Amino acid sequence: MANAQHAQPPVIVVGAGLAGLTAAAFLRRRGVSVRVCEAGHQIAGLAATHVDADGFSYDFGAHFITNRLAAAIGVSAACRPVVHYGEMVRLRDRTYSYPFGLMRDPHFLLSGLGARAVQLMADAPESAADVFRLRYGAALANEIAIPLLESWSGAQATDLAPAVAGVLNHSVGHTVLLKLNSRLRGRAVAIGYCHELPETRYVWHVYPVGGVALLCKRLAQELEGCVELETPVDQIFVDQGRVVGVRANGHERPAAAVVSTAPVHVLARMVTGTDALRPMARFRYRPMVFVNLRFTGRGHLPDTMLWTPNAGSPFFRLTETPRSMPWLAPAGHTLITADLGCEVGDPIWRSSDEELGERCLQHLDWIPNVRRRYLGCRVVRSPVAYPVFLREYEADRQAFARSTGVEGLYSVGRNGEFAHWLMEDVYWRSLDTMRRLLRDHVALAA
Repeated sequence: MANAQHAQPPVIVVGAGLAGLTAAAFLRRRGVSVRVCEAGHQIAGLAATHVDADGFSYDFGAHFITNRLAAAIGVSAACRPVVHYGEMVRLRDRTYSYPFGLMRDPHFLLSGLGARAVQLMADAPESAADVFRLRYGAALANEIAIPLLESWSGAQATDLAPAVAGVLNHSVGHTVLLKLNSRLRGRAVAIGYCHELPETRYVWHVYPVGGVALLCKRLAQELEGCVELETPVDQIFVDQGRVVGVRANGHERPAAAVVSTAPVHVLARMVTGTDALRPMARFRYRPMVFVNLRFTGRGHLPDTMLWTPNAGSPFFRLTETPRSMPWLAPAGHTLITADLGCEVGDPIWRSSDEELGERCLQHLDWIPNVRRRYLGCRVVRSPVAYPVFLREYEADRQAFARSTGVEGLYSVGRNGEFAHWLMEDVYWRSLDTMRRLLRDHVALAA
């Protein structure tokens, strides 16, 4: 029996981002042989941190983590508490805080109260547009929530499944209580950043001094000798309904199981020997361009995050991370990240850094002396930034959320699960999936 166990091929993890490293570290702690195949030349994936020569630090988009996640991974000592974090909405040259400012506006308040009155009599929503109108009322839905959703997803809200709204599952009352607690305690209580575990006044934002890539570096310390960089997996072999191996960097390898972090439409093309994943080949992701604008001074936005649903704006969100985490920019300077939705190969995607910076500046003229303060930008592009929940494949998406349909094949991570998870959810869900893997393959942990 012992010899048979030693002959067991490893579990192969595809991708060395947060999800893949979390999964691999969990398995290795339990004595499971594991190999991590990363196509790139470094670990971290979407959790990569960039630091330029001038001392500006920025991530692949704007990330926020909690004290609970930092403690679970073991990086608490390298994290600083975030004292303040707030969100605002800029609509037609007027700024509203969320949620208090919107609640004080009679236009949005009365519309929201009217929606509450008809919710019990309404039919089940058929689209994301229906959900937002029922939840917030026509005014807030049509003027803020739906324009933001469409800019973010690149699809009409009527074509998006109701499940899109699930990521915003906190009641206004719960949000208000946590916001009040945040003010009283003088630290940024997390709201809307974890759905797997409760969000309470004891869970607040922290941030690693060196950026979120530190989380991946800490997990990788447990995987010495197990991570292979520049080793792309281009094929996953299935025989009689179960995984038997992969082809990585041109070489075939046996596998006891495969844990994939690949986008599901890519995974569908990688798997051979079954048609179980064919429906996922049509799943869409929203490409995104993140324009990191550098400025002298600080506090140019009214709060950490500013949503911009105005028609004609190239970005739908602005984030001034140094307002909450001043160590991410040199003293006397700041960084504003603009999120621009696009399609691969369109004019936004093809534009140079300088052109994208200019495009953003044209819509930031409400910041005093914005051009005189501007120090240039650096752009990060992602072809698969966010999953798009189209109604046309919602039934297939729900089926995939239950199982890949292939024995020994598991998907983890935001792109791997085709889900709107943030970093803490990615961590806890990856652990849960690995527990399921061990239940399915008891011999691996024997």
